[in-house]
Amino acid sequence: MFGIDWEELLVIVIVAVVVIGPKDMPVALRTAGRWIARVRRVSNHFRAGIDAMIREAEMEEMEKKWAAQNETILREHPADAAPETEPTGAYPARPMPADTSAEVPGPPPPDPDEPRLPLGKDE
Repeated sequence: MFGIDWEELLVIVIVAVVVIGPKDMPVALRTAGRWIARVRRVSNHFRAGIDAMIREAEMEEMEKKWAAQNETILREHPADAAPETEPTGAYPARPMPADTSAEVPGPPPPDPDEPRLPLGKDE
């Protein structure tokens, strides 16, 4: 992490025990842990912000490339291009059938030759 070997870490721990004392060592370690957690949270937040800025910059760059590529394709194939319309941001409406008053078809009528059980009797 910071180039600290296990021997150096052992010396730091021994000095800490001597200076702080074994009685106050748990309190000092808890305090150090809280500070380390705060530093990690801040660094993670900072890193996430930097990553988001990089992603946004990459997306803007890709959108510019895609727009240039689309213009090139449309210039090469003008007959294939769809007429330009205003994007509404919503799905296009489905065409409605001409006669909306027609009833929805139900199940087919029963076959008169098929044997049927009377309702309410279990057999």
